[in-house]
Amino acid sequence: MAPTEQSTPPDARGDGRLRREVGLVGLLWASVGAIIGSGWLFGAKNAVVTAGPAALFSWGIGAVAIVLLALVHAELGGLFPVAGGTARYPHYAFGGFAGMSFGWFSWLQAATIAPIEVQAMINYAGHWSWARGFLHPDHTLTSSGFALAAALLAVFVVINFLGVRILAHTNSVATAWKVAIPLLTILVLAVTGFHGGNFTSQGFAPYGAKGVLAAISTSGVIFALLGFEQAIQWAGESVNPRRDIPRAVLGSVLIGTLVYILLQVVFIAALPAQTLAGGWASLTYPGITGPFAGLATLIGLGWLASLLYADAIISPGGTGLIYITSSSRVSYGLSRNGYAPEALQWTDRSSVPWVGLIVAFVAGVLCFLPFPSWQRLVSFITSAVVLMYAGAPLAFGVMRRRLPGLARPYRLPGGSVVSPVAFAISGMIIYWSGWDTLWRLGAAILIGYLLMGSYAAYAKAKGAPNAPRMDFGAGRWLPVYLVGMGVISWQGTFGAGAAGNLPLWWDIAVVAVFSLAVYYWALRVALPAEEIERNIQGVVVVDEGSH
Repeated sequence: MAPTEQSTPPDARGDGRLRREVGLVGLLWASVGAIIGSGWLFGAKNAVVTAGPAALFSWGIGAVAIVLLALVHAELGGLFPVAGGTARYPHYAFGGFAGMSFGWFSWLQAATIAPIEVQAMINYAGHWSWARGFLHPDHTLTSSGFALAAALLAVFVVINFLGVRILAHTNSVATAWKVAIPLLTILVLAVTGFHGGNFTSQGFAPYGAKGVLAAISTSGVIFALLGFEQAIQWAGESVNPRRDIPRAVLGSVLIGTLVYILLQVVFIAALPAQTLAGGWASLTYPGITGPFAGLATLIGLGWLASLLYADAIISPGGTGLIYITSSSRVSYGLSRNGYAPEALQWTDRSSVPWVGLIVAFVAGVLCFLPFPSWQRLVSFITSAVVLMYAGAPLAFGVMRRRLPGLARPYRLPGGSVVSPVAFAISGMIIYWSGWDTLWRLGAAILIGYLLMGSYAAYAKAKGAPNAPRMDFGAGRWLPVYLVGMGVISWQGTFGAGAAGNLPLWWDIAVVAVFSLAVYYWALRVALPAEEIERNIQGVVVVDEGSH
């Protein structure tokens, strides 16, 4: 038996119900398709420029962090297979204020990753002469580029309107291609020219530990590995969520980690010696704006370059499509919890939450304005995503303490250790993003509080039946955590504008101690068991495999 979501009563705006039509393959491919997107096209080059060959350590650290977070999500996803789950677990454990906050973090990342993928498509398209007018020399969008970006987002929305079954099949086909092309690239580059000396010719770690750590957040390492949560966001449409969600979450992380580490190895080894003459930070060659395709051309693999330029449209496009889907499911979940207007639950004849899709489109278009380049947008979203993920270890710890008797389809071994460690690592990744990124994230958080807090207050004043209780007492640790992380970042050494008063390693120790203190404080002040049970009354127990 597993809890899943009740449907709302039918009305003229759709029945408010999501159809359970997605099997294990659909869930797995949703997560894998989100993981293998624009990150593979740019991540290896950006990481090696920041860290040198020691970028392999960056991928290793990032993979460990993501695996720990995925393990926590796997238990929660099987326990609460509801649409937009990552936005709702903190609500169950800490009530309205924390739920509203993490709901905003979840929606923010889901709605803004699609624009990153569109930006990647346009960047790679610059290889063709007809597409060079879409970007200025500094990689900001021209007016025609902005129009094209908006049109691509609109295509993602239209496909979503076809329904989740067609969407899942479309994504499965796209993902098969998206996995095949990186694997082919790994094989071809490995056998064509593997220069082992590249790993040491300029020094294995020329920029030291700081370069390794900075690459994790700012070069696209963590961003590339993100996406496993898509199976959780689709949980409300899973045929057998109890069995399939944990398998899809963990399976997608293992596949993505293996692919990305191998891509980094062959990228370093395939580079001709002359491209390294100025050091890793000055790595350059014709076509480097499309790193793998340009490298293939440079070493005489024109046929592979052509495939990669085609993949630069398909891979990011498939990922953007999935995140448009997820953003509408997260907004659906926010509405179910009373943080957003009921209209976000409206569904059409195909059970698609259409208002959420329109909102995601508008938000995506706006994202092209303040963050004009792929890497700048990646740094911002990495922080928002990891902040969203940080809610899961907290909810995990609360559920283990308050409701140990709940049936768990997947029970994480050593969860009492893994959970706080995962939360501490989330704090480190946020910190490594740098002060210049985090102050912008802080501004976005304040905007979310203004929008969602205003609606919650309005709903309460109107006596709306789903108006949320804020439960500020159970969530009082959250503003301390957000402000504390901001202060540590400001006093640290990562990012432009940081004061530099916390030297390397001392800063990591401070983040770890602070995160663990907040973790155990949050568990102590979380809602009591009876209140948590009240919060999960919106879910019911159904037989495995029920539709």
